Amino acid sequence: MRIVLDTNILLVSIPKQSKYRPIFDALIEKKFTLLISNEILTEYEEIFSQKTNQAVSHNIVKMLLTLTNVEKIEIHFNWNLIKVDKDDNKFVDCSIAGNAHYLVSNDKHFDGLKTIEFPEVPLLKVEEFLQLIE
Repeated sequence: MRIVLDTNILLVSIPKQSKYRPIFDALIEKKFTLLISNEILTEYEEIFSQKTNQAVSHNIVKMLLTLTNVEKIEIHFNWNLIKVDKDDNKFVDCSIAGNAHYLVSNDKHFDGLKTIEFPEVPLLKVEEFLQLIE
């Protein structure tokens, strides 16, 4: 299964006491392939640095780059499907370019994707994804 995770989903899945920890554990156990782009990786590092510290952020990014089930996707076309928060388009573009089975996000800006027929971007909320991997 090929997945793109919105930054907030990955962030809340890391703490051991989080109810979303099974997502991070499934990533480590290679139960799915995480698709990332340079832009996504940069955002992960930036947000993790803000929410934790530079060392933790660096370690998470380094881990992501060494996992064999993390695939770096080159983006050759920007679809600009999200108009409300254009910064979210990096996740959509990665999902399309990487042939993702799902883009996982609870961000309401992604809800508009459900009305777009082409290109189709299958969207899951975090609770739906948890059920899928458990």
